[in-house]
Amino acid sequence: MTDFFRIFTDPNVQWILLGCMLLGLSSGVIGSFAYLRKQSLMGDALAHAALPGVCLAFLITGSKSIAAFMIGAAVAGVLATVSIGVMTRYSRIKQDSAIAAVLSVFFGFGIMLLTEIQHSGAGNQSGLDKFLFGQAAAMVLSDVYAMIVISVVLIGMCTLFFKEFKLLSFDPGFARGLGLPVKWLDQLMMLLIVAAVVVGIQAVGVVLMAALLITPAVTARYWTEKLGVMVVLSGVFGAVSGFLGTVLSALGANLPTGPLTVLCATVLFGVSVLAAPRRGIVPKLLIRASARRRLLDGKRMREGKERAI
Repeated sequence: MTDFFRIFTDPNVQWILLGCMLLGLSSGVIGSFAYLRKQSLMGDALAHAALPGVCLAFLITGSKSIAAFMIGAAVAGVLATVSIGVMTRYSRIKQDSAIAAVLSVFFGFGIMLLTEIQHSGAGNQSGLDKFLFGQAAAMVLSDVYAMIVISVVLIGMCTLFFKEFKLLSFDPGFARGLGLPVKWLDQLMMLLIVAAVVVGIQAVGVVLMAALLITPAVTARYWTEKLGVMVVLSGVFGAVSGFLGTVLSALGANLPTGPLTVLCATVLFGVSVLAAPRRGIVPKLLIRASARRRLLDGKRMREGKERAI
């Protein structure tokens, strides 16, 4: 028990804890709209597309600069978003097929660059593979400041454009009829997802970042029918996952924070599937058992009345 409280006095753990909680919070908020728009794969595509951006940033700068990596990942994410939009707008390719194609091409290109860098003669190329699964322990205070700024921007933009994103998620045709700039709003939402992915690749990695975008949103959907409540719950579930993942990582020996955060989010999802009111498996079984019991009681009462007559 003393170890549990001792970890909160460590400045490094405090930075990682704050960063992972902010990452989970902002990812859960923007991921809610991606989930409702049935674009769960979009976060996965953008996360995988960030890898070649990181590798190219290293090749250009020759150093492992987090700022350069974020810029490279952001440029690659925007390029992937534009590629998906062009493929779906000017061809007969469906969006899911376009996302799968862009995901495969960008990630394959990233793996090729990563392999080339690892076999090159550069003396500081080691550690780039950590961006595949994340390395939250390498975060410093400047990284946390960047997460704070991006999280505030993400949450602020989602709050400011909540009504527009709501219309875009449920009825884009009606939003277009009202005169809203649907294409610009769609690109804005994609840019916000890119920002969430870029800020999260160091902590969670490109492979697992999509899970942190979608899992809290799916979990929140089990608990409410209202979009506003769902967005708030999704952010809370994401922040709780970041908190639990960091604490478990600090208590364990050499346990990675990113995968633990995703596992905690999955556990919360499993609890919601089982116990969430109305939508959970257990409440549904109890409701059915209660209805069956009332039906049998009514049947016995009718049979009793018939015998009495």
